[in-house]
Amino acid sequence: MNAVPLTKSKGRGCLGRRGSPPSSLHRRHTRQGLAFILPCFVLLGLVLGFPMVVAFVNSFTPLWSRGLSGFTIDYYRRLLQDPIFLNSLVRTVYFVGATVALHLVLGLGMALVLNSAIRARRLFRIVALLPWTVPDVVAGLVWGWMYDPLSGILNDALLRLGVIASPIEWLATPSLVMPSVILADVWRGYPFVMLVLLAGLQAIPKEEYEAAKVDGANAFQEFFHVTLPHLGRMIAIATILDVIWQARRFGLIWVMTEGGPARSTEILSVLAYRQYFKFFNFEYASAMAVVLALILVVVGLPYVRAVARRA
Repeated sequence: MNAVPLTKSKGRGCLGRRGSPPSSLHRRHTRQGLAFILPCFVLLGLVLGFPMVVAFVNSFTPLWSRGLSGFTIDYYRRLLQDPIFLNSLVRTVYFVGATVALHLVLGLGMALVLNSAIRARRLFRIVALLPWTVPDVVAGLVWGWMYDPLSGILNDALLRLGVIASPIEWLATPSLVMPSVILADVWRGYPFVMLVLLAGLQAIPKEEYEAAKVDGANAFQEFFHVTLPHLGRMIAIATILDVIWQARRFGLIWVMTEGGPARSTEILSVLAYRQYFKFFNFEYASAMAVVLALILVVVGLPYVRAVARRA
């Protein structure tokens, strides 16, 4: 039998093309990946980037109807002297602070319950997430009907129970309208915080709870010494994201109250919308939007840094 001479294989190796060094293959894969995500970046640039640039330029541009040109910071000076804007800023802090705090408390409580050993746990998790799937506008319409003084279910229930003697104008009383809107938003938004914290709870090692029980710790001690330390990062992330989303909340408030009565629920997003689309003060509304965006950028910096460190 003739021996077959050993020759060097000329086929493709595990690195791809014949003779391609790893660096060349890596660069080719990088270019392919960039080509795949390029349409997404272009779409984001058109949908988000272009309006942001236009709003920023408008906020420094004088009114063209007055025959003026160039750039000015008069709109930002006007914001500092505008009582309507300052009232809206206070209302925004009130609304965001209350909703985020209640989202956190209710979301943590629900996460603890859904993480425990209860029957039909998966079913209860799905039910608890349902409010988050309801669009803002739909939630506003439903809760607006519930608050209706004549046909609303809330007044009807309170009258039957004897809690009130006459129907209450929930959305027409300045002292009651903001708490009413906050209640509707808490129902709509708490599942997000619950979902984030539930994921954090499931990542806590069970061995630590077992060790705490061996040491004689009760339920409260386990919560404060085991659960909360592990949930610290998840609570911070959920709070930052919730603050950003709540500050931008518009649909639910607009459908329920349109910012009224007497500007009692007119947060910054509602005021900017009113100035832009109702009064056509494009430059002034753009200045409000830029201020709100800068505030949210400052709030979101810790989250961006945390994500960058993990990357």
